[in-house]
Amino acid sequence: MNWYPPPLPSQAGRRFLVTGASAGVGFFTAARLAGAGAHVVLSSRSPERLAAAVAAIRGARPAASVETLVMDQSSLDSVRAGADQLLAAPPLDGVVANAGMVHAPRTRLESVDGNELVLATNVLGHFVLLARLVPRLTAGARIVSLGSLSSRLSTFLVDDLQLARGYDSWRAYAQSKIAAQVLGFELDRRLRSADAPVASIVAHPGYSVSGRTPRVPGVNEPTSGKRFTDALQAAWAQGKHRGAEVPLHALTAIDVEGGEFWGPEWSTKGAPALQTPTRTSTDPDVGAKFWAFAEAVTGETFSVGA
Repeated sequence: MNWYPPPLPSQAGRRFLVTGASAGVGFFTAARLAGAGAHVVLSSRSPERLAAAVAAIRGARPAASVETLVMDQSSLDSVRAGADQLLAAPPLDGVVANAGMVHAPRTRLESVDGNELVLATNVLGHFVLLARLVPRLTAGARIVSLGSLSSRLSTFLVDDLQLARGYDSWRAYAQSKIAAQVLGFELDRRLRSADAPVASIVAHPGYSVSGRTPRVPGVNEPTSGKRFTDALQAAWAQGKHRGAEVPLHALTAIDVEGGEFWGPEWSTKGAPALQTPTRTSTDPDVGAKFWAFAEAVTGETFSVGA
């Protein structure tokens, strides 16, 4: 595959799930894993975009072992149905919880379950998915949650996670990504406490933009105007194929441990490097409050090691 020259260690015999794998960082994460010999389940809410993603992967690697799972992360029923399908198959060796809304709506919208839409899509769907999958993951499995640089640029309203008192699109996105990090770190604390043989890691892809990403038909097709404007940001931006190197490292590298936070070396771009997360993201009290909130609004009990 000529989208990304750095090779991964062989992943033959391993099974992974990548959510939001029909485009962006998720697609390149899934494609790299498949190129390294893993069996990869690509999930997305769009069957058409999933078909395009699989066609692109098999066009570069005809023997790639991939399958698709139509799953809408904003719908708890859809996530539960997807989890049932995954549980009927052999156990997974890892999950990349990547799916999410980057461009939040201008006005507050709710999911079909009545939760604020960005939080539902970016975090609550993954909470339910992982609650069901974690007990069936293989020993040594890793869960990689996708965080964001935006976690450093916003406060976290633990008492208004649904943004019922005040909504704007930036806060909706930033707060959801802080919540994703909180979930990832709290999950690792609970896994360690239960002596579970699974690790939870948080990774962020830096500032990864489509205009600096190779063209992949049906997956990434930026206009010439988009390429021009994104090229003006070359000093601090990278392509999404490069951003994918961070979650891939977190998922497969031998120097990674549970509870770590990985990102690009130069914050917005560069090779994977160990980073320091925000205090809010790693605060056990915040983690416990968010966990209780997520269980309450989803109706899903997430018991680690039970």
